[in-house]
Amino acid sequence: MKSSRLLAILLLLQTRGRMTAAELARELEVSVRTIYRDAEALTASGVPLYGDAGHSGGYQLTDGYQSRLTGLSSGEADALFLTGMPGRTGEPGLGQALSAAQLKLRSALPPELRAQSDKMRLRFHLDAPGWYAEDADVPFLPQVADAVWRGRAVRVRLCEPTGPDSGGAEHRLEPYGLVLKDGHWHLVAGPGPRTLRVDRILALTDTTEEFPYPEGFDLAAHWETSDAASRAHEARTEVLVRVSPQGAAALSGCQAKALATTGRPDPELPGWTRALLPVASLAEAEREFLALGTAVEVLAPAALRTRMAATVSALAARYRQARTPDGPGGAPGPIPGAPAVPAPGYGPDGPPRRTGRAVRAAAPAVTLGEHATAPAVTVDNR
Repeated sequence: MKSSRLLAILLLLQTRGRMTAAELARELEVSVRTIYRDAEALTASGVPLYGDAGHSGGYQLTDGYQSRLTGLSSGEADALFLTGMPGRTGEPGLGQALSAAQLKLRSALPPELRAQSDKMRLRFHLDAPGWYAEDADVPFLPQVADAVWRGRAVRVRLCEPTGPDSGGAEHRLEPYGLVLKDGHWHLVAGPGPRTLRVDRILALTDTTEEFPYPEGFDLAAHWETSDAASRAHEARTEVLVRVSPQGAAALSGCQAKALATTGRPDPELPGWTRALLPVASLAEAEREFLALGTAVEVLAPAALRTRMAATVSALAARYRQARTPDGPGGAPGPIPGAPAVPAPGYGPDGPPRRTGRAVRAAAPAVTLGEHATAPAVTVDNR
């Protein structure tokens, strides 16, 4: 609609300053001639917009001009308050800044939209981290966020795969930005750039050395590209399985999508489905499918089927051992002769259903000092 495009031009010029007609046309995906007509319409409506001809010209608003957010639709105002960001964004010092921004936004809204947004904020809440996930300790997150904001290189010692006490090698990093993904903070840093989880940092030293931010680097675009590449790399192995209706309901993400696209009725077990499911590795597949109990059977590859059979046999042998109240280690066991009682929730249909929710410890508040702008941070809620 023309009205929304006029508002978009106004906001672009407020936030970016001088822009040429060609730049505005590319941003709004319209023709340059359309931008000319829109500029005339804004000027006619009283907006202090002026344009300069020539190679370095463009459109610009009079210094100091600011518009109120009266052009927001009801849905747009609701969406802005729904981006109230998960609580973990307060950890690197964004909590107060976000609250202040929402307060300013609310005060700028017309009364009818203000009431609508208040209702939306009261009735919807975003909690990004997954169920049953324990928050990792991130003691160096404040220092990392400060280095991102100030553009200073840091030296870090990382927790290496051989263990946290192995005294990992020291690395010099140039922090570009922070990403919150699935409840975990990730640092995107140069050279590279490379990505690492902030909770892997065992020690950090501020070098006070400033570095030039890479020209044209877009944190969100880089994360999208690297995340897509990571997903493609992890899901390169496929496993042939058959699952019961209960097992199919327990699948999620790319495995649920693969089940929907490749699933066919199993010829041997009525009601079951046979499908090719993507997995990150055979070890990961073993953990995932063992968690589904008898609701899934791996048919191929043979190596995974052999691994699972060995694990199940070892578990069966362990649980066949007689255990009494005076058993090994003083561990209590069933009374000899008493009937066996299955564990709650276990049965032929699969694993137990989780009914509780892990309690996550509150993360400490972090401040960045008297900075007017938050560090480069993006949130990925997928």
